[in-house]
Amino acid sequence: MEGSRKRQKRWKPAIWAAVLAALVTGAAAALAGCSGKEGRAAGPNAAESDGNIRITTTIAQIAEPLAAIGGDRVIVESLMGPGVDPHLYKATQGDIRKLREADVVFYNGLHLEANMLDVFGQIGREKPVLAVAETLPEEKLLKDELGAVDPHVWFDLDLWRDALAAAVDLLKAHAPALAEELEAGKRAYFARLEALKEEAAVLAALPDERRVLVTAHDAFGYFGRAHGLEVVGLMGLSTEDEVGLTDIEATIDLLLERRVPAVFVESSVNPDAIRAVMEGAKARGLDVKLGGELFSDAMGDAGTEEGTYIGMYRHNVRTIYEALSGDGE
Repeated sequence: MEGSRKRQKRWKPAIWAAVLAALVTGAAAALAGCSGKEGRAAGPNAAESDGNIRITTTIAQIAEPLAAIGGDRVIVESLMGPGVDPHLYKATQGDIRKLREADVVFYNGLHLEANMLDVFGQIGREKPVLAVAETLPEEKLLKDELGAVDPHVWFDLDLWRDALAAAVDLLKAHAPALAEELEAGKRAYFARLEALKEEAAVLAALPDERRVLVTAHDAFGYFGRAHGLEVVGLMGLSTEDEVGLTDIEATIDLLLERRVPAVFVESSVNPDAIRAVMEGAKARGLDVKLGGELFSDAMGDAGTEEGTYIGMYRHNVRTIYEALSGDGE
């Protein structure tokens, strides 16, 4: 069974193309009619004043790839660092200052940064603001049984490539003089994503009975769909969801039925619920090990492999494969 156990496999017509068009058109109008804060030029060629585009993003999964793509032509800052949960995050005054000082702002969208939507609406009157995941065709997005769209699209390498391409297109429109350099950087980075897909193919070697990924919350649906894993998240798509006793008991039943060897905690989610599952399974005769820590809503520390998007994804692949295959024992 692919994808998440808590999802229905049903698709709806795409609606985000119109939303993207409105965002870009509105941002372009704002740029044409006003100047930026603190003396910074906000016209279409704002980057030409100092040769750099100042970018602020919410999550590092957007920031780090754009920094790699843009090289020394971009200055990129992410509001949310290691261990930060975007589902619960609220913008500070310092964050709002950083957003206002940026030339271009990117966020994930699809309700990931639910507490910041009003801020994005306000900033969008001053400069280009784009929800990169909302540029994707809706029929390619996963939904839960209530119809809520899964925002964790960075776990599908092909979808995230397309989301990043939309971000680069906006940067090229914002700074046409840098278009060729940005396009070259994009192509080089996307070649690295293709190589990563080949590395991740190791998950295909997992035996059918071990293709179950149990985590703290339902963040790995796209990962499961891409790699043929059944995904079980104790919480729903958002970490605002509560874990009930029935969720824990149902997960323990699944572990016993499938003899799942390992479960996983996440770097940005409280591990208590997963540990309760492990203890419950042990009390019923199954010693489930902790397979390791996965990066879901946040990446690792800056300066480490896991602090890059590609390194974070590679870490998750290796951790899951070693724990479920038994190679790490």
